[in-house]
Amino acid sequence: MDKSKIKTLGELKASGYKSLSIKDEIRNNLIEKLRSKTKTFDGILGFENTVIPDIQRALLSRHNILFLGLRGQAKTRIARLTTDLLNEYIPVLEGAELNDDPLNPISRNAFDLIEELGDKAPIGWIHRSERYVEKLATPDVSVADLIGDVDPIKAASLKLPYSDERVIHFGLVPRAHRSIFVINELPDLQPRIQVSLFNILQEGDIQIRGFKLRLPLDILFVFTANPEDYTNRGSIITPLKDRIESQILTHYPIDLAIAKEITKQEANIKEEQGKVVRVSEPIRDLLEQVVYAARSSELIDDKSGVSARLSITAMENLYSTVERRTILHGESKSDARITDFWGIIPAITGKVELVYEGEQEGPYNVAIGLIQDGIEQMFDENFEDPNSKDAQENDDPYEVLKLWFSDGNTIMLNNEDSNKTYQDNLMKVPGLRGIVLHAIPDSEDVYFWMELVLQGLAAKGVIQLQIDNNKLTFNDILSQNLDEFNLDFEDL
Repeated sequence: MDKSKIKTLGELKASGYKSLSIKDEIRNNLIEKLRSKTKTFDGILGFENTVIPDIQRALLSRHNILFLGLRGQAKTRIARLTTDLLNEYIPVLEGAELNDDPLNPISRNAFDLIEELGDKAPIGWIHRSERYVEKLATPDVSVADLIGDVDPIKAASLKLPYSDERVIHFGLVPRAHRSIFVINELPDLQPRIQVSLFNILQEGDIQIRGFKLRLPLDILFVFTANPEDYTNRGSIITPLKDRIESQILTHYPIDLAIAKEITKQEANIKEEQGKVVRVSEPIRDLLEQVVYAARSSELIDDKSGVSARLSITAMENLYSTVERRTILHGESKSDARITDFWGIIPAITGKVELVYEGEQEGPYNVAIGLIQDGIEQMFDENFEDPNSKDAQENDDPYEVLKLWFSDGNTIMLNNEDSNKTYQDNLMKVPGLRGIVLHAIPDSEDVYFWMELVLQGLAAKGVIQLQIDNNKLTFNDILSQNLDEFNLDFEDL
C-alpha cells in the first residue's frame, strides 16, 4: 500500500485497507517468516531450540507474554525485537489521542473528528519503531502513570466539568494502543498497581476516577521478571499471573561455545584495540570458564544469578588491560595472558551478589578464587593430574619441573611485563615447554599453555603461588616452608 498517496479517511477506505489487531498482525507476519525460513529474533543466541520456539508458539496463539529468568538473559532485548514482526507502517487518525485506527476509532476526540470531517478526516502513518512502549516497574509507579487521571488544567482551559470524559489525561497504557507495551521487573510493581491491569488484560476496559470507559485497547503486553523467589523485593500477584497467557522461562548459555559467541557479539571492542590485541581461543575459553565458576560458586547468591554482562565487560577489560601494557612498552601487538585476568577483577566484583560467606572472604578474594577455579578446570581438561595414581607410579611428566623448583628456583610473572620479559621468564622453567607440546602439539599459544601449567600445578598443590597485587611468584612449597622455619630458628 502506497502510504504517500493516502492522506484522508476516504482514500483509506477506497484503498481496500483492512484493520487488524496487533496480535493478528504479528501472527500473520510471523507465519510469513516461518514459511520463508526467515530468522526471527536475530542476534539472540543460544535460545534457538528453547526460548524462541516458545515465543513463536505464544505469538501464534495471540498471547500476552511473561518472561521469567535471572538477570542478563536477554529478556528485554527479545521484547524489543518483537517490533520486527509488526507491519512497517500503519495508518492512524491525525489529531486523535490514542493512535486510533481510522476504521475502528476508540477515543472521544477520534469520534468527534470523524463526525466533523467525515471522509476528509486526515490520516497519518506511524512506523513500527513508534509502536513500542517500555516502562521499568518501580515502587513509585502509580495508577495515574499507567492508566491515567483527571487533568484539572485541561478542565479549566476547556471550561469543562469534571464529569466530562474529555478532562481525562490518559496514562502510558492507553497511549500504547495498537503497540507493544513492556513492563520490566513486574514484581517491583506494587500489588495495588498490578490490580489495575486486570481488566485491561481481560476485558479491555479501564476506569479513571469514577469514569467507566469502554476502551477496547489493542495492545500486546510483554512482562519481564526474575523468578518469584528471587529476593524479598516482591512478587507477581496470582490473579495477574493467571491472566498472562504464556509464561516463558529464559536461561543462561548451555555450553561454552554459545557463551563465547555471545560475548564476542556483544563486547564493545574498538577497531584499534582489535589491531593491537590478540585474544586467543584458549583465553576466550578461560574467560567463560570463570563465568561458569561464578554461577556454580557457593560464595555467590545463585538466586541473583550471574549476568552475561559479566563476560562481556570482562572481555572489554581484558582488551584494555593488554592495550595498556602495549602502550607502556611501546609494543605494536601483544597476546592476552592469564596474568591479564587480574585486569577483569573490577568486572567480576561489580556483577555478583555475595552470600554471607562470600562477604567474609571479600569481593576481591572471591574474584581471585573464581579465576583460579576457571584455570584449574581448564588444566584438568588438557593436562594430566599430577596427583593421579598414574602420574605417581609411571613416568611423571612434571618431574623435571618439580626438581627445578625444589632446588630453590622461583619464577615471577608480572602482568605489566613486556612480551620478551614474559616469554623469557616462562622459558627459564626446564621441561615446561615440553609438557605443553606433549599435551597440545602444534599449538599457536604455547606461552599461554605454559602459564596455565604453572597455574594448574599451583592449584593442585604441587608448587606454591604467591599473589602480590599484579605480581605472581611461583616457588616450591617445601623450600618456602624451610625458609620460614630457618627464619624462625634464627630468632630464637
